[in-house]
Amino acid sequence: MSLRTPPRDSSAARRARAAVAALFFTNGALFANILPRYPEIKEALGLDNAAYGFTVIAFPAGAIASGLAAGWIIRWSGSARAAVLGTVVTAAGVLAAGLSPTLVLFVVALFLAGAADAITDVAQNAHGLRVQREMGRSILNSFHAVWSIGAVTGGAMAAAAIALRLPLGIHLAVSGALFVTLALVAFRFTLPGRDPENVAVAPLDPDAAPARRGPSARIWMMLAALVLIATAGTTVEDAGFSWAALYLRGDLDAAPALAAAGLIALVGAQFVGRLIGDPLVDRFGQRTVAIAGGLVLAIGMGAALLFPSVPGTIAGFAAAGLGVATLVPAAMAGADALPGLRHGTGLAIVSWLMRLGFLLSPPLVGLVSDGIGLRGALVIMPIMGVLVLLLSGVLPARQGRRQASADDPD
Repeated sequence: MSLRTPPRDSSAARRARAAVAALFFTNGALFANILPRYPEIKEALGLDNAAYGFTVIAFPAGAIASGLAAGWIIRWSGSARAAVLGTVVTAAGVLAAGLSPTLVLFVVALFLAGAADAITDVAQNAHGLRVQREMGRSILNSFHAVWSIGAVTGGAMAAAAIALRLPLGIHLAVSGALFVTLALVAFRFTLPGRDPENVAVAPLDPDAAPARRGPSARIWMMLAALVLIATAGTTVEDAGFSWAALYLRGDLDAAPALAAAGLIALVGAQFVGRLIGDPLVDRFGQRTVAIAGGLVLAIGMGAALLFPSVPGTIAGFAAAGLGVATLVPAAMAGADALPGLRHGTGLAIVSWLMRLGFLLSPPLVGLVSDGIGLRGALVIMPIMGVLVLLLSGVLPARQGRRQASADDPD
């Protein structure tokens, strides 16, 4: 058995890779088009801040409600078809939310959009992993980098629509039609047929025969570890999104314009980490890359909190973004390869619980900060780095070795 699988960059696989990238781009851009227009929706519906806060969680609530069904939907329809259908429904939900004349309709539309987005998220990752296996090398991190580009593009489109005073309905109808068309075109170039059932072996036992029975207790423990790795990544990401500017402005007295640099540093470093993540995984293995990321996160953000300064904190947030860049793709790839689980099940569970953590982390940080201050609450970020170090053994030491054992067990 060879340690690495020879690359199989067929023209069909290359086209499928571009198609999956288009689906990730679309997924990032669709919802980002409505976010900058939330203030005018809030004003139109006459919501106060408390009502608004409870209203907009309809999107993640919908994602949590539908997330566990994603595996079954993928097996029923195929990952590519499920991703495209989810995109169409998400676009319709976003448009309906923007046009909703009442609070109830707005909440229902957001809930629908969130439910469909969760299906698309799992399905596009499942198809991306199928293409990755076909190509014989790591490509999943690049898809997540493209998602970030899509989110930035969607936000820029919304900003331009606001500047041009484009009515909300027209703006969302145009963006929805554009990205649905892109998804439908991309579908033509995805890998054909339904996805094969998961016969991959466990990352920690690369020489084992493919599992034919239900998952053992050890497999469930591995899945739990992968969920925690993914949640560590999203917790750090959310801490930067929700609290970086507030911490820099309120605790460190940074100028308002400079306070935004913390979030920009985190997102920018995360994007760079995802761009370089695939060749690093191919060369050093997923486990080594995760260990390095955990160290960068724990040391970088830990030092920033121990010795607070504006430049040091911005650098700390950059270290955090770089450290977590590959964690979610790593956890998803690991879950998709666990033996004994039906195709899409491990991926759906990781995605679902990861989203639940995303929903719960902001109030948790807020509650802790009320007691010990925001600087103390942000210690959760280096703690997540330590958690990754403790759990990294669940990831494969070498990506190619795992793929080789799955494709060529002899």
